[in-house]
Amino acid sequence: MSRVLILVEGQTEDTFVRDLLGPYLGKKGIFCISTLAKTKRVKSGLIFKGGIVSYPKVKNDIVRLLHDSSALLVTTMIDFYGFSDKVPYREEIKGNSGYRRVESLEQLFKKDIGDPRFYPYLQLHEFEAMIFVSPRDAALTLMEERKEREMSKIKKSFRSPEEIDENPDTVPSRRLEKIFPAYKKMLHGPLILKKIGLEKIRQECSHFDQWLTRLEGLGTHH
Repeated sequence: MSRVLILVEGQTEDTFVRDLLGPYLGKKGIFCISTLAKTKRVKSGLIFKGGIVSYPKVKNDIVRLLHDSSALLVTTMIDFYGFSDKVPYREEIKGNSGYRRVESLEQLFKKDIGDPRFYPYLQLHEFEAMIFVSPRDAALTLMEERKEREMSKIKKSFRSPEEIDENPDTVPSRRLEKIFPAYKKMLHGPLILKKIGLEKIRQECSHFDQWLTRLEGLGTHH
């Protein structure tokens, strides 16, 4: 069984790995363990988890995971939106399209960590982009079927849900909250994605598919 350690941004990604990604990869002989990014440590020894606060904290978390010699690969599930503002080398991010820019940042990130077992994945532009794969499943889960059309209209104006932009007012999460005021990321996010299924997500989200293909490949080595 190949062990893969995934540093995740928050509880929603943690649930996604546990309920969807983990069981899927487990059938291929890959054992996924997700770890929540640490936000701060207080004098009492308590550690607060979830959310990306700073690049040095993320780097420390990754270095700590790489100390586990039994891990075949260490990867991440962090939103490109927000994270790209926190990296110290953001001026070096190149490319006009979201895909070019996210790949450029992942390469810089990999180079900075400097370990061959580290394979970064940054979600374009954030976790909620995957929910736009199926406006129908989102509307049904949130019991607001009449809102499906509104969500579909947004989806159709982009080539891929991953390209739904990174403007603070129009990122996928803001759009979802506007359409569905009852939407709660931790509660509804994993539920909707479970309904959609990994296969559909992969078909429409090429950057996510690329990452999953890389993880699947580890199963053939052992």
